[in-house]
Amino acid sequence: MKTLRTPDERFVDLPGFPFAPHYVDVDDTDGGRLRVHHLDEGPANAPVVLMMHGEPSWSYLYRKMIPVLVDAGLRCVVPDLVGFGRSDKPSERTDYTYERHVAWMRGALFDELGLSEVTLVGQDWGGLIGLRLVGEHPDRFARVVTANTFLPTGDIPPGPAFLNWQNFSQTVEDFDIGVVVGLGCVTAPGEDVFDAYRAPFPDDSYKAGARQFPMLVPTSPDDPASAANRAAWETLRDFKKPWLTAFSDKDAITRGGDTRFQAEIPGCAGQPHTTIENGGHFLQEDQGEVLARVIGNWLQSS
Repeated sequence: MKTLRTPDERFVDLPGFPFAPHYVDVDDTDGGRLRVHHLDEGPANAPVVLMMHGEPSWSYLYRKMIPVLVDAGLRCVVPDLVGFGRSDKPSERTDYTYERHVAWMRGALFDELGLSEVTLVGQDWGGLIGLRLVGEHPDRFARVVTANTFLPTGDIPPGPAFLNWQNFSQTVEDFDIGVVVGLGCVTAPGEDVFDAYRAPFPDDSYKAGARQFPMLVPTSPDDPASAANRAAWETLRDFKKPWLTAFSDKDAITRGGDTRFQAEIPGCAGQPHTTIENGGHFLQEDQGEVLARVIGNWLQSS
């Protein structure tokens, strides 16, 4: 597997991002190794909040939330998915599969970092991958927060908003990462923030993962990932540990997904589910501090 590694100088002096990088190596499932980056902030022996990003962002997305949660006495572990951020980037789109993304994160988070008693915060693909990990390794998790995400099996047709996004991602000539993030925000970040989201991708050759991700979402019952996601749902329907939904009010893609979790996951019963106001798809960008306080207060109360 051929890979690219974004030069370190691309990550110098990013606004609001003073965090030190950390790395582990994982099996690339093709006879080689991949370097996976993560942030690790807060006391080493504190309860772990695992925050997983989606498409096409990276751990920079959680920069507003980390200080709030660390101040609450929590340890924040924030990985960059393979193909994003400071993590290695396989150069061919065919190298990216749903199954491999799950395996790469399993290797980084469990085999290398040994995380347990984890509170997952999953948004976008951070939920699609994170919830698979919960479904396959429920004993590793103490709680779950789902925010603007879902776990699709392809049995329910995707809505027009997702199909429009999928078509856009495959047909737009200039796949500008900063612009894509901006389209998912209620309040557009400044150009310096756009540039920070662009930082991992010096040119189009680094964007194979970003281009391929939308095509890996199961949209038909016979999708390659459908069976594994159905199996994960079977486990999740027995998951009785605390589960909070914190969707935003202005995300056309995942709107209503919180009600499915609340209806089907036992751990959702009796929890203080919330809607984050004035938040777009990337609610961490629009309302990161608010979301972090919601999560911190919930963890202290539960």
